[in-house]
Amino acid sequence: MDPNEIRQAWDAIAETYADRRDPSGSDADLIETVLEDCPPEALVLDVGCGDGARTLANLPKGAIGLDLSRRGLELAAETVPGARLVQGEMGQLPLADRSVDAITAYHAVFHVPRSEHSGVYREFARVLVPGGTLLMTLPGGRFQTVRRGWMGGKMFFSSPGRDRTLEQLQAAGFERLRTETVGDPLGSTSEFVFGMKSE
Repeated sequence: MDPNEIRQAWDAIAETYADRRDPSGSDADLIETVLEDCPPEALVLDVGCGDGARTLANLPKGAIGLDLSRRGLELAAETVPGARLVQGEMGQLPLADRSVDAITAYHAVFHVPRSEHSGVYREFARVLVPGGTLLMTLPGGRFQTVRRGWMGGKMFFSSPGRDRTLEQLQAAGFERLRTETVGDPLGSTSEFVFGMKSE
């Protein structure tokens, strides 16, 4: 699926996805750990914010929510009225260099072709301040597929694998990588990785 097809797929299932996700849980609790390392009045970017209920709503006032889906952003505007919402692609973030203190990317990067993941992580590093924190879902396997019937529609999933993802993060300039496995919004478990942009 190309980016336009992925965007259309997300628009089609945005409401179903929002309805089926539990807005609380141990993966949302990880955000508190990120915020502990941020300065007062930190600016946080939530990549793949969707309807905003699980991550964006737990971020400081004025956080930026970025999503490919227009419908997802419409839902986020209702859920998190104070957020700054931007439609765009994570591989080309419409933000200035060193402009955000932290990035969250929950269940997001693996909807981009794995051949582009290195570029996404370089973009994350570009917009983060030195010492800024990244928190993202860490895919466990190596795959590239379109799941038909997912959330009543179809969706693209792609990953080079866990170890390769960690290598790509390090190559992009992230250090002190550590992982944690917690419950995810659809009732299963997911591994997450914390990383700090090198000073």
